Amino acid sequence: MSHSFNKVWIHAIWSTKERHPFILSALENKIHGFLWHEIKETGCVVRIINGMEDHIHALFLMNMQKSIADVIKHVKGTSSHLINQQNLTKEKFAWQKGYAAYSVSESQLDKVYYYIKNQKKHHSKHSFEEEYNLLVSLHSSRLG
Repeated sequence: MSHSFNKVWIHAIWSTKERHPFILSALENKIHGFLWHEIKETGCVVRIINGMEDHIHALFLMNMQKSIADVIKHVKGTSSHLINQQNLTKEKFAWQKGYAAYSVSESQLDKVYYYIKNQKKHHSKHSFEEEYNLLVSLHSSRLG
């Protein structure tokens, strides 16, 4: 085979520093826009970004010239800089260290898309901790 082909969808989740509710509804579109732009800047294709006041979900197609860590580091660093530069929050904005990232098969793209799209409805029933623990257990149970 003379050419390589890769198509890896990623569902990434990260939170604000100390889970502070920085992402108020009035700022949500602007912050999501920053994130969308910065993910695209890394050469990835964004399908959806959404979240809550204290965390973000992003579904994107990886640029195979980059690592997931490089993409997330870039996105978190540049977006927090833009948010602080534009004084969008009363306190200094920061993302918490770390993130979760899961590969998503083509057959599950729509399911993950709607899960991310309906975050507010979902979180009316489940806390972030419950959501995170569920995702970790779902993906951990498939290892071995």
